Amino acid sequence: MNNTEIPNNKPLLSVKNLEKHFVTKKNFFGHPKEYAYSLNGISFDINKGETLGLVGESGCGKTTAGRTIMGIYKPTAGEVYLHGERLDLSKGPEKRIQMIFQDPYACLNPRMTVGEIIGEPLEINHVYDDNKAKLQRVYELLELVGLSREQANRFPHEFSGGQRQRIGIARALSVNPDIIICDEPISALDVSIQAQVVNLMRRLQKELGLTYLFIAHDLAMVKYISDRVAVMYMGAIMELADAEELYRNPLHPYTKSLLAAIPVPDPDIRQDISSIKGEIGTGDMTGCPFAPRCNKASDKCFKEMPAIKNVEGHQIACHSI
Repeated sequence: MNNTEIPNNKPLLSVKNLEKHFVTKKNFFGHPKEYAYSLNGISFDINKGETLGLVGESGCGKTTAGRTIMGIYKPTAGEVYLHGERLDLSKGPEKRIQMIFQDPYACLNPRMTVGEIIGEPLEINHVYDDNKAKLQRVYELLELVGLSREQANRFPHEFSGGQRQRIGIARALSVNPDIIICDEPISALDVSIQAQVVNLMRRLQKELGLTYLFIAHDLAMVKYISDRVAVMYMGAIMELADAEELYRNPLHPYTKSLLAAIPVPDPDIRQDISSIKGEIGTGDMTGCPFAPRCNKASDKCFKEMPAIKNVEGHQIACHSI
């Protein structure tokens, strides 16, 4: 768990009832007919200097959440506040929120040098009028992430996956963002490199006072880097609590099943994941999205979406608790 001291003041980032629906079918006149409900009114806060982990199965909406908060996707409904200021995400990406992308191979332009890639946000946002000052900033960022200034003139294909992700981190840091959204930043890397990248991110957080939204499906790594963890299922937050508390005492049936599936090194320990059944649903949000797979579901669970409530220090959406 991250040991960054978190100040007791207003949140740096507040997400309130955020929704994102994608049109999946149009009628004869080209008007929307059917939607995929990727986000269904999620809400959470992130304090300055902390890491909030966002976990869940593939397809649950984690990446959509990050991209909608940043403004890459225009939200269908809801609000995002930064320093208490409501962001107008209809205008496009918010420069004070930057992202480290999942695939270090696809997110770097192969026709640009590393120096040009890192310097591009500085140019777009007119940070420097002097090219010499901009280049000096690029050199500083390269050295900050463990690379050298001599590598600024090389192209992405000349670097390993871990080095490319370091370049992505340097690019995200270039405009001194208030918060960095990390969209599964280590999932495409070799296991031997993953720890190096995560340790780099922790070091930078401590040195620069960074704030992260860390999106991942690797539950063990999320516990290692996060102060708090939000568990997401089909576009909804099921449970949110301090990382240590969530892993020690999960309350929601989905969280329990998710944590029970973490591999353990002892072959004599039999893991029980029988409490979770079936496949992730299709997006019918009449009731609790987890109800069709939950062994504690009642009739109410299929008819009514549970509201978030506080239970033993956890924020949890469940009728049975």
